[in-house]
Amino acid sequence: MVWLLLLVATLPYKILKGKVERKDFHTYIERSFTLPKGVKRLRIEFSYDGREQRTAIDIGLMDPERFRGWSGGARNTFTISEEEATPGYLPGVLPAGQWTLLLGVPNIREGVVSNYEARIYINESSDKPIHTEAGWYRGDLHIHSGHSDGKCAAQSGVAVPCPVYRVVETAVNKGLDFIAVTDHNTTSQADALRELQPAFDKILLVPGREITTFYGHANIFGVTDFIDFRTTDATYAAARGWMNAVNKSGGIISINHPGLPSGENCMGCGWQIKDIPDKVITAVEVVNGATMNHSIGGWDLWHQMLNSGQHVTAIGGSDDHHAENIGTPTTVIYMKALSVQGLIDGIRSGRVFIDMEGDKNHFLDVLATHGRDTVYMGGVLKVAPSDTINVTAYVKGVSGGKVEFIMDGQINPALSRDIASNDEKIQVDPESHWHTMYVKVLDKEGKLALVGNPVYVDTQCAEPDSRRR
Repeated sequence: MVWLLLLVATLPYKILKGKVERKDFHTYIERSFTLPKGVKRLRIEFSYDGREQRTAIDIGLMDPERFRGWSGGARNTFTISEEEATPGYLPGVLPAGQWTLLLGVPNIREGVVSNYEARIYINESSDKPIHTEAGWYRGDLHIHSGHSDGKCAAQSGVAVPCPVYRVVETAVNKGLDFIAVTDHNTTSQADALRELQPAFDKILLVPGREITTFYGHANIFGVTDFIDFRTTDATYAAARGWMNAVNKSGGIISINHPGLPSGENCMGCGWQIKDIPDKVITAVEVVNGATMNHSIGGWDLWHQMLNSGQHVTAIGGSDDHHAENIGTPTTVIYMKALSVQGLIDGIRSGRVFIDMEGDKNHFLDVLATHGRDTVYMGGVLKVAPSDTINVTAYVKGVSGGKVEFIMDGQINPALSRDIASNDEKIQVDPESHWHTMYVKVLDKEGKLALVGNPVYVDTQCAEPDSRRR
């Protein structure tokens, strides 16, 4: 189940209508409805008239077995799912059978009749995007909280499990547009994120998870259903179950810190599963905050996947465990809207760059043009062999640095260009003897500052220039 997707217009599963009048004053009314088997998410919208005459109706909910919550008159809509729920309500399994909407009538005047309506929705994706505008959004895709092994200081200075709100506050102070809280194998952080989202309404809180196995770690985004992470062999056959479950649920998989060693000091940290088919993995964490200054990142695995013909997006993540270094590195994603679906689609598209230091003044975009065709990072340009391609890199905030063009995993020194200003447009015209090209930007001290994603070239389907019309 993907959380926080754009609202899709759906018809209610059921509508309960009724009225209250003075005889219902200071009473409770029960309205029953039946849920079928297999419901994963329940949302109820409640409305009534007569408010101008001081009518008040409170709402709560019972499932067939227990009390699930009460919001009184504070809310007119609430959601419950297996992993998270609107504050005031309990997450958990939604059993089939008779549910009861509880109505309380604290006030209604003599002679007043108030009509109410409860609209019941099941298995839908709710919640609106934080921003509806398309654009570049900056965030961190790998963060831990106290729901797994994240710790931060209590008032006394003692390290305690770090509350999710401390993680979110740090991200807000860093000026990020989104964060994914990716605790190990658990989903309990999703409920905390739902509770905090209304209070932090300028930053997207993404339910993530670090699937942590004996043979590697991988982040998943947008999925709050239980995923059976128990992998007992370093083969795709052993991991297929959880990988397929994520993809079928509309989520995506990103391999974490694949270059780390695995052993007693970091059990299962390095990626060992080698035989994964194309299109199962969407991204690779090429830059991990804990290993930014080391060579054991995700470069080798990413290059191997690219050179095998796969289209896999490079991302970064702080892997922060202390609510301190969130946003280093920052992943910058072009999204159609700031929502979980916008984030997932953006990572899939490949129009993404990594900002090593998380500097808001940094920017990178790359496009490739041949004839009338133009593609951005992540796009595929169809050309004939030996055709000339115009590649443009737009770089901001790295004056005095250098742009390097990486073709099929190798730097092409002939294409390297110095960056003369803080707002630079760099163009090169290589022939199409390559399949992938991405850009690295070095700062004036020679340190890696920005990493782009590839433009892909397909020379199988195009005709030579002389035949193109």
